[in-house]
Amino acid sequence: MVSPGILLVDKPAGLTSHDVVARTRRAFGTRKVGHAGTLDPMATGLLVIGIEGATRLLTYVVGADKTYAATIRLGQSTSTDDAEGDIVTTAPSDAWKHVSPERIAAGITALSGPISQVPSSVSAIKVDGRRAYDRVRAGEEVVLAARDVVVSRFDLLAERSGEGYIDLDVIVDCSSGTYIRSLARDLGAGLGVGGHLTALRRTRVGPFEVTDAVSIDALDGAETLTAGAAAARILQALPVSAEEARDLRHGKRLAGQADRLDGAIAAAIDEHGDLVGIVEKRGADLKSAMNMPEAAG
Repeated sequence: MVSPGILLVDKPAGLTSHDVVARTRRAFGTRKVGHAGTLDPMATGLLVIGIEGATRLLTYVVGADKTYAATIRLGQSTSTDDAEGDIVTTAPSDAWKHVSPERIAAGITALSGPISQVPSSVSAIKVDGRRAYDRVRAGEEVVLAARDVVVSRFDLLAERSGEGYIDLDVIVDCSSGTYIRSLARDLGAGLGVGGHLTALRRTRVGPFEVTDAVSIDALDGAETLTAGAAAARILQALPVSAEEARDLRHGKRLAGQADRLDGAIAAAIDEHGDLVGIVEKRGADLKSAMNMPEAAG
């Protein structure tokens, strides 16, 4: 029997997130596998994979802040805002006279902090039940609504000039739902030369780091985080007694215990380190919002 757990995988370029899920299913011998947060085929880096009952934890991971290392190419815009699309504009030579280190820095600053961002039209966002990229591929014109996101860090690490372009290596900390290729597009547009993403690597999702991830070729026998250990990293850990664990599993409230939580929810962990479930405040009480299947034996 496969134990529930969280697996950290370092996705290589060329695979979809679904490809990684499919390989994990084969490696662990179970169909019950999911992931928290899609990575495009071009992108590499951290995928947080849930196995068996731990897939229930993924909803608490999806909204976590993330860190990306990326390369932005100024001087060209593409149909997808990244290197997988067709080049649609190339900056004329006279446009570069307006581009300086100071203007690049100002453009990065303008795209930092709380911003309103229009996602790429070929994103996975659903429009009337269909993915935006499917509508674009079908020849439809798709314009997505702007969304509020937070870019808490947008640092320029290195700059390289080529024939008709400038490459910027950057690191970005951002809220869930931020599109790094939209940052590349908007930075280039603001500078009047166009821009797109040529490389993207996700290095962090919430408390999880890519340095702790396994490669796609090392899935067989890969070590997972137990649901209890993973939940305690994602949320506040709330130790519960055997009696409290039993009550929560049976749908009973923990009367007058709401002040034990720092926030609105917490991970209830029993005496053995197993995840009982996620509890939430309900008035002065604690109530189970999600229960894990009880460990056999």
